Amino acid sequence: MAVQEIWDYLSTAASTADYTATELTVHPQRTLGERGEKNQVVHLGDDDSDEIVTLNSQSVFHVDLEWGVLSETDAGTIFDFYNDTGKGNGMARSFRWINYAETAQHTYTVRFASVVPRTARPASIFEVPRIKLKIIGRGT
Repeated sequence: MAVQEIWDYLSTAASTADYTATELTVHPQRTLGERGEKNQVVHLGDDDSDEIVTLNSQSVFHVDLEWGVLSETDAGTIFDFYNDTGKGNGMARSFRWINYAETAQHTYTVRFASVVPRTARPASIFEVPRIKLKIIGRGT
């Protein structure tokens, strides 16, 4: 079996992010999962048969990331990417992100697919427990 990455399933055309000045470069301490989903509808029959309607054969990918211990600066960078209207603007705008979990460390165009929670502990230790990114395409 070949080694496959998300990159291998995306269109070869590059996707330009809304915010291109810099990438989200804070390395996650855990990559909790990569999910590829198909836009399909399953119709179940009374006899337990099923019919699958494929609306689009292109896979849609999400990644879950977690940072357990962050400096105030790194936590602020992630928080800023989500809240700044010129960057992520919540889930509205796309930006570039490097997937350090991949061997080739590809750059993707992504957007937030969840809110970004941030907690602070004594001694200026910050945590971003879990966020979800939706991969839009190959980054430029």
